[in-house]
Amino acid sequence: MAGLSLQHPWAFAFGLLGNVISFLTFLAPIPTFYRIYKSKSTEGFQSVPYVVALFSAMLWIFYALIKSNETFLITINAAGCVIETIYIVMYFVYAPKKAKLFTAKIMLLLNVGVFGVILLVTLLLFKGDKRVVMLGWICVGFSVSVFVAPLSIMRRVIQTKSVEYMPFSLSLSLTLSAVVWFLYGLLIKDKYVALPNILGFTFGVVQMVLYVLYMNKTPVAVAEGKDAGVKLPSAADEHVLVNITKLSPALPDRSSGVHRATQMAAVPASSCAAEAAAPAMLPNRDVVDVFVSRQSPAVHVV
Repeated sequence: MAGLSLQHPWAFAFGLLGNVISFLTFLAPIPTFYRIYKSKSTEGFQSVPYVVALFSAMLWIFYALIKSNETFLITINAAGCVIETIYIVMYFVYAPKKAKLFTAKIMLLLNVGVFGVILLVTLLLFKGDKRVVMLGWICVGFSVSVFVAPLSIMRRVIQTKSVEYMPFSLSLSLTLSAVVWFLYGLLIKDKYVALPNILGFTFGVVQMVLYVLYMNKTPVAVAEGKDAGVKLPSAADEHVLVNITKLSPALPDRSSGVHRATQMAAVPASSCAAEAAAPAMLPNRDVVDVFVSRQSPAVHVV
């Protein structure tokens, strides 16, 4: 019992500390899901990291049971299974239909299909130490996928220049957890525990660096197509939102034969008198929103 034996006090200490830090890491998304609960919407959040984390926890429990005497791995990953399941259930409750179907497909494929195949293959085709080795490398591979999963969030941070979806506390806890579990694996001479945490530490540091770089940046709206990269309006820009009501062709004037607009936009003269005078008449247009910047005479129609 290398993990719990007092003959290995440092391994015991790092295993216990790893359980505490990893448990806090599992709890880090609570503010996110509280926000989802309050807004009754999953907004821009994705379910993939939670599904992958659940799958990884299931694999590590299986590995610990096969290897035996890995109590610390069992306790923390059992807690992880429970917590990640709660997150996924909440996601199912508040996600739109398309996101629910996508999440359900991933769970059936990964947590049921792939895990079932791994379980059958390792139990039927491998025995003894070969079974542990095979399962250990599988765990390493999917642990790496857990650390790689936030890459999409990191990409979003770079594109939008916003750290809204990448809390610093989560990045910090992931980094500390990776360091502790690396030392634990090193002390108990389990390379399958130590190796993936090298990558975990690297990604954790990168996430914290990104947070520092973009924490005070002005967010940028990322849209599909040619409008991608449009800067979001900030409070300092003092944009005025002008609503132009629907303009439709009037009935023909029998005396002059000229079509007249039945409705026109009233734009305050103090803010953009010149702009209001130019487009006096617009052909068939639905309601549009115009941002008039006090810093610039340009009018942007969106």
